[in-house]
Amino acid sequence: MDKKNLAIISYITIFGWLYVYITTNNEKRDSLVKYHLKQSLGLMVVTVVFNIALTILSRMVTSLSFLGYFGYAFLILWIFGLINAINAAEKPIPVIGKMFEDKFGFIK
Repeated sequence: MDKKNLAIISYITIFGWLYVYITTNNEKRDSLVKYHLKQSLGLMVVTVVFNIALTILSRMVTSLSFLGYFGYAFLILWIFGLINAINAAEKPIPVIGKMFEDKFGFIK
């Protein structure tokens, strides 16, 4: 598989991310694949943390349950990341992408 397809697959659920991470060893993994592995993992982590915090907050204060609509923002960010992978561009995901460019040192 070429690097562009691997970058795209890394955005398709945690299973796609794991597939790309496991099947590409450190020597075979080029900068595009590494970049999108970091971006997609960062997006997944932020999404899970946001959903956990939102669930706890909306259980305590039920009038804040409308904040669940902010979950659509993560869908939009995911689409931006996927488009960048399709275009084979190493551009960060808007708003949160810069945070993950130098994180996740285990992705080499």
